[in-house]
Amino acid sequence: MNILLLSVDQWRADCFGFLGHPAVRTPNLDRLAAESVVFRRHFTVAAPCGPARTSLLSGLYPFNHRSITNGTPFDARFPTLPGGLKLAGYDPLLFGYTDTSVDPRTLEPDDPRLLTYEGVMEGFRQIVDVNGDNLGAWLDVLEAKGYDRPERDGDIYLHAERPAEAKGFWDGPARYKAEDSDMAFLTDCVLDRLAQETGDPWLYHLVYLRPHPPLIAPEPYNRIIPRDRVEAPLPVGDGEAHPFLKVWAEQHQKGGYFDPEIDFSALSTNDVTAMRAVYYGLMAEMDFQIGRLLKALEDTGQLDNTLLVFTCDHGEMAGDHGLWGKGGWYDGAYRIPLMIRDPKRRKTAGRQVQALTESVDVAATVMDWLGKKAPQSWDGVSLLPWLDGDTPPVWRDHVFWEFDFRDIESGTYEAALGLTPDQCTLNVWRSDNVKYVHFTGLPPLLFDLANDPGERHNLAGDPAWLGKRLEMAEGLLAHRMRHAERTLTNHKLTAKGVLTYEGPRRLG
Repeated sequence: MNILLLSVDQWRADCFGFLGHPAVRTPNLDRLAAESVVFRRHFTVAAPCGPARTSLLSGLYPFNHRSITNGTPFDARFPTLPGGLKLAGYDPLLFGYTDTSVDPRTLEPDDPRLLTYEGVMEGFRQIVDVNGDNLGAWLDVLEAKGYDRPERDGDIYLHAERPAEAKGFWDGPARYKAEDSDMAFLTDCVLDRLAQETGDPWLYHLVYLRPHPPLIAPEPYNRIIPRDRVEAPLPVGDGEAHPFLKVWAEQHQKGGYFDPEIDFSALSTNDVTAMRAVYYGLMAEMDFQIGRLLKALEDTGQLDNTLLVFTCDHGEMAGDHGLWGKGGWYDGAYRIPLMIRDPKRRKTAGRQVQALTESVDVAATVMDWLGKKAPQSWDGVSLLPWLDGDTPPVWRDHVFWEFDFRDIESGTYEAALGLTPDQCTLNVWRSDNVKYVHFTGLPPLLFDLANDPGERHNLAGDPAWLGKRLEMAEGLLAHRMRHAERTLTNHKLTAKGVLTYEGPRRLG
């Protein structure tokens, strides 16, 4: 059978029509959800894009693979999902990107791949790239259609025209039509390839750049979402007093990431509403393109011969707590969608699983679906029991994620916070009702999610919560110890030969 691993970029888990979101329009993804098993409480284990995708495709927590920032090399010795799929007889094709920073030890010093973090994970054969500064293939098509080519690739995301009187965020249209957008171009590339398939099983990893900023959309998507349907962001509480957030807000939240005219320190309510509306508009555009893809699969008779996994790398703060982008510790940046449509398991279509799951589980699930063993070193576990309609007798009661905010190029966080690079890390240990945030070199945080779901009040210094704080810290430490890198740990050389423990291990 075919496998389509479909990933979007920076999509919040709550942004679907079938979940009752008041503004987003996702009819095609709603249909996909009805035909899939939906994992409602699914979390990425890392941010931003490079570390998140490395964990997704390697099945490893970031404290094991250590590709912990965009630009930190991924150790070539680790087995990956594309490598495993290749051994299983597939030719893994990549439409889009993986943002894998290549291991410099495997290349000559003058290799151009050492000049970018936007590399391709070993095992994939990249068909086309649409990512950040690598927009050339799309721009070639736009130029052939008569568009003016910008001097810098990224300038294609500037508005068609911006009135001089426009202040703050402006929701004017992009300089390209919707049928010529980056999403449309990538979808066209996949549809062209599908038309060439001869019947042999294929594997596509399709990675869309959107709804990742810039928050600029073509007509009609730039204003397709009525602003009166856009909810207000979460209020700011004492959790925002943490020293890390002050530096992060000053550095990471700079306006060039979204719009060159934005001053994040002076955003009005209208600005925030307009930005959210365009973010949701990009989702509507993305949903339309996914609808084209689903129709093509259906029309060619391949939809019911294809395992389809829909997910993304990380979420988006979207103005909650006064923040934009991804990182930190809030759920908005780490809770992400996961839908799995399995033609072999139609009886469970439409099931919504409330159990806590993690991005590292996806690779193990795909390998299990193929009847292959996951490598000993992987941290994730297969989700197939949930697809079968079962409820495993033992499952994790916490999720984990890590955010590394070091910047060895500029040293910004290190200088501002008085830390070394190896101290610029936070770990999150989240249960149903409590979240503990542990910093390597800064004060911890503790939130009562049952009574404070917006995480506005830090209880780490509350004597009444000291016991829970210690319990969560011990749980986090045990988790890291239990998942320490173990490629060969559970092997032993004996007089009888190599013995290997292949039994279960405790989740969490």
